[in-house]
Formats: sequence, structure tokens, C-alpha cells
Amino acid sequence: MGTKKNLSIASVIIVALILLAVILYFLGVFVPDSLSSGSFDTVVVHRGDVISTTQASGVVESENEVLVLSPAASIIKSILKEPGNYVEQGEIIMQLNTDQVKDNIEKLQDQLEVKKNNLERTRLNSQSAKLDLDYNEEVKKLKIISLESQLEDQNQLLEVGGISPAKIEQTKQEITLAEKDLKMLVEKNVIRLKQLVAEEKGLLLQINMDEKVLQENLELLSKMDIRAPSSGIILNISGHVGEKVSADRTVARMSDLTSFKIIGSVDEQFATQIKTGKKVMVQVEDENLDGLIGSITPMVENNKVQFNVHLKESSHPKLIANQNVQIQIINSSKENVLCINKLPEFENNKNQKVFVVQGNKAIKKEIVLGIRGNEECEIISGLNEGDIVISGGLNSYRHLSEIEISN
Repeated sequence: MGTKKNLSIASVIIVALILLAVILYFLGVFVPDSLSSGSFDTVVVHRGDVISTTQASGVVESENEVLVLSPAASIIKSILKEPGNYVEQGEIIMQLNTDQVKDNIEKLQDQLEVKKNNLERTRLNSQSAKLDLDYNEEVKKLKIISLESQLEDQNQLLEVGGISPAKIEQTKQEITLAEKDLKMLVEKNVIRLKQLVAEEKGLLLQINMDEKVLQENLELLSKMDIRAPSSGIILNISGHVGEKVSADRTVARMSDLTSFKIIGSVDEQFATQIKTGKKVMVQVEDENLDGLIGSITPMVENNKVQFNVHLKESSHPKLIANQNVQIQIINSSKENVLCINKLPEFENNKNQKVFVVQGNKAIKKEIVLGIRGNEECEIISGLNEGDIVISGGLNSYRHLSEIEISN
């Protein structure tokens, strides 16, 4: 019983001694009130730019995508390029079956031959009809001339009593009828000639239309080998060998490699910091490129929010398609302000206490911080440019207002 009581007393004493030691440590009883020169690191208050950012990641993509369309309804015969392949302008990406187009071309060529033959026959018929019309018209004119000559002879005979007036009247009527026949014949000939001209024009129009359709089909035949409209990288191929495709369907997507944008993503917890028009810096190898946030994807996928970044130098030579980059979303920034290198304890709040080296002493000062950036913190008050601040390892001295610095 006595042994247990002694152990309890000893335990209490040990715990009390430990607590006392801790209290004395935090009160600085065991901490010296001086530092050795060279035993601590310092930072200098200076002027510079302070930038507060949120880290995000991104992938370089072409800003201008080119959609390659199927020129006609057909079947994919072969695919010569795959996503990721680089192609030069004019290189064949895909080949479509040409049987239907070739059949159309053959039919059109046959139709044209028939229509050209009909045109030649129409022209020959027109020449023949014109000769007939001219002949008939000339016959009518000659008949009138003959009747007029006959009438003149009859008038002479009438003067000597060799013919009756009734006979002269009959000849005059015949002349009148012949003139009417000639007039009607001329009018009909004019109409007939116009008909022949119209028939020829109609055939010529049909031939021209068929020739245009034939030319379109010949051009379509050359387009059945689908070629890259510009140099770039294949982003996607839609379809597979043997698949039917409709006219104007997108069969490939490619980048033109003239300008780029960034597809960025950031953790969902930082979604409120993503706003259209906000400034960003994109780190490409050893350079920072300025940009602005564009459109933002409204949905969250895999706890990430996606957004587009439009670069000020979208054609920068170091930009490469599918390149991974780091993005700094600028939340706030100030230029040419009083600042200090960011210290670990500066994360907590804006009011801080630091030790400033003044001769052979380190004097505690209260400071107020402004923007806390990734590497620098803005100084609102408490320090001046050129002040030397001890950068760490002074938690044990926080109870002191100044520390001696010994050589």
C-alpha cells in the first residue's frame, strides 16, 4: 500500500517538473538573450512587384481548329493518318470509295455525247429548213412577178379590144392572193427560224448544264482523296474503314499550328477564383506568357473546373500542341511596392512581429502586411526600404523586445 502511494507521489512530482520546465522555456528563462553573428538568415526589405496567384495546370491546344468534311456520301475506303500525326498541306488523310462518282461521270459523258449529236442534227435541220423556206419564198415572189407581167399584157390587149375586163379583174385578184400568200409565208418563215434558233439554244443550255455537272463530278472525284487543307496535327478521325459517311459530315479535326490557346483546369475548391477576363501567367519552359481567361466549362469533372486561356502571344515559338504547362491565375497584384520575401509565419494573418537588425541588436517591430503573394509580401507599415529582417528561427526569442548580436 505504501509502495503504491510513493509511486503516485513520484509521478505527480515528475509531471509537475515537466510542466514547470515547459512554462519556463516559453517564458524564455532557458533562452539566452543574445545571438551569434552568422547564426541566422536575413532578408532585406525592398521594392518590387507582389503577385498573389492560384496554381492551375493546362494543355496547349490549337486556337484555330480546322474541320475536314466529307465531300459526298460514300464509304470510307482507307484511313492513312491517325490522331497525333503531323501532316503537310495537301497530304491525303482519308480515301473514300469512288465507284458512284465514276458511274455518274460515265453517264454524264454519254448524255453529253447524245446531246451534242442532237445539236449537230438540229443545226443541219435548221440549214435545210432555211433553204426550203428561202426557196418557197422565192417561188411566191416569182409568181407575183409573173402575174404582174401578165396583167400588164392584158391591159395592152384591153386597149385594142383583145380581152375582156373580167379577165383583167381575175388577174388582179390572183395577184392580191399571191401577195397575201407571200406575206403569210414570210411571217411563218420568221417564226420557224426563231423556233430553230430556240431549239439550238435549248440544246446548248442543256449541254452547258451537263458540262458543269460533269466538271463538278470530276472535281468531286479528285476530292474523294480527302487531303489536309493546311499543315497541322490531326486531332481526331471520325469513322472507320467500311463505314458510310454522309455529305458534309466531319471526318477529321486538325489544328493549323498558327496560333494556340490553353485548356486549363483547377481544383473545384478554387472555382470561385476563375472568372472570364481574369489575368493569368502561363509558364512555358523558362518564360511566362500573359493571357486572359476566356470561356469556363460550367460542369465539374473529376473535381476539376476547366477553362480556356487566350494568350497575348498566341503564336509564341515555344508553344507546342499537347504541351503541358503551369498556369498562375492572378488574384491580385501590385507593382513597385515595399515588400519582403515571404516567410512561413506570414500565412497566418496580416499583423506580424519581426526582428530588424540594427547595429549589434535585433529590435522587435510590429508590421502590417498587404498582399501576400507566392514569393513576396507587401509591407503596409512597420518597415522601411533597406531594413534587414531576421528570417526565421526566433520562436524562442518572441518574448524579448530586442536581442543582442554578438560577434
